[in-house]
Amino acid sequence: MTIEVYSWATPNGHKVHIALEELGLAYQAHPIDISKGEQFDPAFLKISPNNRIPAIVDPEGPDGAPISLFESGAILVYLAEKTGKLLPASGAARYIVLQWLMWQMGGLGPMLGQAHHFLQYAPEDMPYAKARYSNEAQRLYNVLDKRLGEARFLGGEAYSIADIAAWPWTRRPERQGVDTSGLANFRRWFAEIEARPAVQRGVEVLADLRTEGFDEKAKEILFGATQFQRR
Repeated sequence: MTIEVYSWATPNGHKVHIALEELGLAYQAHPIDISKGEQFDPAFLKISPNNRIPAIVDPEGPDGAPISLFESGAILVYLAEKTGKLLPASGAARYIVLQWLMWQMGGLGPMLGQAHHFLQYAPEDMPYAKARYSNEAQRLYNVLDKRLGEARFLGGEAYSIADIAAWPWTRRPERQGVDTSGLANFRRWFAEIEARPAVQRGVEVLADLRTEGFDEKAKEILFGATQFQRR
């Protein structure tokens, strides 16, 4: 049966799109245009109470019962375990993949997101915030580069959900204030993943619906008082 995916063409959305393509699972993508506030729709909130994309509904969940999930990291683990791919089943290798997945979820994604926000969208110039988050972004890229000097992929020698989680966030380092010219290991890893056909298909999912930049109404929805309303 088909997995229903509620998403948008953002790094977190791309994670799930890429995983579904890599795993060869049947899915249908439903756009949730976050610039128009569709993430606050009551129907979407039923499956994603944190009003964030992506979310999925799998009609054939554990024990054959339907399941809905939000949080991209949880979705990646679920899809990997559903298929027995992209995540070792047991042992140290499994926990190494999971630790780098958690590193992305707790560090790389949030910090790069903050760097991107203050460098690209903040309504006023805030040098302290720009420096704080771009410096942290650079530090995280350095951590990534060091790890990739030790192993081909984040989890070791095998491509995994840890790579799928991290890679979409590193497509525009210049917009995060990051210089990758000295990060040869990162650039090798990035190019190898970018060349994968499933990755190329995944980043195109819903991409034709997204426009570059935000108008003032979209900025208010994404960054203003609208997002803080109790629902």
